[in-house]
Amino acid sequence: MILRLMSEMQVRNYSPLTVSTYSGLLSKVENYFKLPLDQLTSDQFKGYLHRRITEDKISVSMINQHISAFRILHTDILQRDWEPFKIKRPRKVKKLPVVLSIEEVERLIDSTRNIKHKTIIMLAYSAGLRLQEVLSMRPSAIDSSRMQVHVVQGKGKKDRYTILSEKVLEYLRLYYKLEKPKTYLFEPLNRKGHQISSRTLQAIVKQSCQAAGIKKKVTFHTLRHSFATHLLEKGVNLRLIQQLLGHTSLTTTSGYLHVANISPSGVGSPLDSMNI
Repeated sequence: MILRLMSEMQVRNYSPLTVSTYSGLLSKVENYFKLPLDQLTSDQFKGYLHRRITEDKISVSMINQHISAFRILHTDILQRDWEPFKIKRPRKVKKLPVVLSIEEVERLIDSTRNIKHKTIIMLAYSAGLRLQEVLSMRPSAIDSSRMQVHVVQGKGKKDRYTILSEKVLEYLRLYYKLEKPKTYLFEPLNRKGHQISSRTLQAIVKQSCQAAGIKKKVTFHTLRHSFATHLLEKGVNLRLIQQLLGHTSLTTTSGYLHVANISPSGVGSPLDSMNI
């Protein structure tokens, strides 16, 4: 059943990460009950989710992943009507993202001594990149003639262009001369042609935060949050920020309005520009 699920998702062009995640989650469900997935009832599945929520404290995002995987199994593979299961998705917890100040980003970069690590942090922040986008990025994505970064097949299988910083370009050229990556832009030093791991990227940011004396709960994704917030504070149009981030909905991007430090005193009334 798990193999059929993986095959179905691959045919429907789901990302390899999503295929792996969904199949892994349902494999754990199957092992827990010691029953084939097509024999599980709605109450059993809800009971399993309740246990994971209360005992394992899984996130809302992971709950939704379980439900999505189970729905694909039932509707697309078992050809069953989903309505009788009535597994409703949990209400999302609205949390404000952790954002670094401009000064903290400067300290973070200055405290990173390794050229590759410094380049990764600078590129991720300056272009608003997701962790997975940095992992899969190839040297050809850096378009120095147009000063753009081409994000190929980002989240939702979407391509987009974002900003290439001149300062980042200098470091990219230096890093490239030193390490000469074979396939991906950032590769392990002793495994040319392979992607650097997500764990390594998270560790790089954590180590640099410690060196910079930053006490906030920072992850790699914090660099992306900070990029969006700082653009907003500089007066960049929200719609343009949405395009640079690759958000499908403007509602997602507008969430940064809650953390951006925008003073009303710096905004003039449109009436003042009129010739009255």
